[in-house]
Amino acid sequence: MSFDTVKQYFEDLGAGDHVLSFSHSSATVELAAEAVGCEPARIAKTMSFLLGEEPILIVTAGDVRIDNQKFKAFFHQKAKMIPWDLVEEYTGHAPGGVCPFMIKENVRVYLDESLKRFDIVYPAAGNASSAVRLTILELERYSRCQDWIDVCKAAV
Repeated sequence: MSFDTVKQYFEDLGAGDHVLSFSHSSATVELAAEAVGCEPARIAKTMSFLLGEEPILIVTAGDVRIDNQKFKAFFHQKAKMIPWDLVEEYTGHAPGGVCPFMIKENVRVYLDESLKRFDIVYPAAGNASSAVRLTILELERYSRCQDWIDVCKAAV
């Protein structure tokens, strides 16, 4: 998977103009916020975890962290991130560009409640120098998420 695949996905949806490409890295929340020109909290970071051998993605606001107790309460197991060198193999996107669009078929997507305080958010678009400008409803629809969950610590 790649930026071009994600861009085509949004073109096919009639939302190609939502996809942003940058000449510099947007691989971290801070770099993405600088590239987009928004506060870091509006960067919708996509985190990859393994539930047993099953990969899942959790999209959170840029200013929150996973709460291990909440994660375990919801998924009934300890949070285990996918090792950096295996992220692309499991999800279809390389680290820095992981997003909830055009992912491998067996990957479930969850959206964290921390995103609901914003009207517009910016997840990556398949590489480490891209983003997609989306409303919360568009993120929900285009990511084909399983559900909204609450697995993060409160923003400070």
